[in-house]
Amino acid sequence: MLVYPSSIDLSSRTLRFLTGQLTAKRRKIGTRRRLPASRQALLALAHLRCGDTYAQLAAGFGIGIATVYRYIREAVEALSAIAPSLAEAMKTIQSKAFVVLDGTLLPIDRIAADTPYYSGKHKRHGMNVQVLTDPFGRLLWASPALPGSTHDLTAARHHGIIDALAEAGLKCWADKAYQGAGGPVRVPFRGRRLKRWKRRHNTTHAKIRCLGEQAMATLKGWRLLRKLRCSTNRVTDVVKAVLVLHHAST
Repeated sequence: MLVYPSSIDLSSRTLRFLTGQLTAKRRKIGTRRRLPASRQALLALAHLRCGDTYAQLAAGFGIGIATVYRYIREAVEALSAIAPSLAEAMKTIQSKAFVVLDGTLLPIDRIAADTPYYSGKHKRHGMNVQVLTDPFGRLLWASPALPGSTHDLTAARHHGIIDALAEAGLKCWADKAYQGAGGPVRVPFRGRRLKRWKRRHNTTHAKIRCLGEQAMATLKGWRLLRKLRCSTNRVTDVVKAVLVLHHAST
């Protein structure tokens, strides 16, 4: 296999952060690895950010595929362990003027028989993830992943997002999928023949809500999330790992 040098569009700050987490974990469990922590961190970032496969990484780093799998899993577990819960994230979110709530589908590699993971809205298989964004479109928090057939409103209620926002007294903008959420969640008016003031309201609402798309673009900037080929049981940990790395790099 031919090997060539490549690059990762992340700062050295992110690499140092992950290296520190891996070094701490190695000291805690008292194990030694073939690659130093900095190289393991680079390998994990190449997988998460660029979506490089195990075979590509094995060839590039001169190790076996099974070793690559173990290194990546260790890195993801180390990061997901320090990811903030919704309650912890709310301490930061409470200081915001408002937040934008939106859901996204992370595509997965599944067959047609896997009905729970098929999203009728997106016409593909995936995992549903709810995202909270600040008024400037910055990613604040991402939820655990649920099967793609889960409705956004159902997912938001399942994670306790609406109740948490209500307790914090925080305003929230969301799209029509959250119709009926009540409480702090503000959604646009539905219907085709709306009065002029309702159309103006929807236009203003859309301008605010579109900021959430910036967070989605940030999340999908980690190319692994554009087509996940791992077990669905690991998707939540991958999302948490990406969230931690994103916050570490900003």
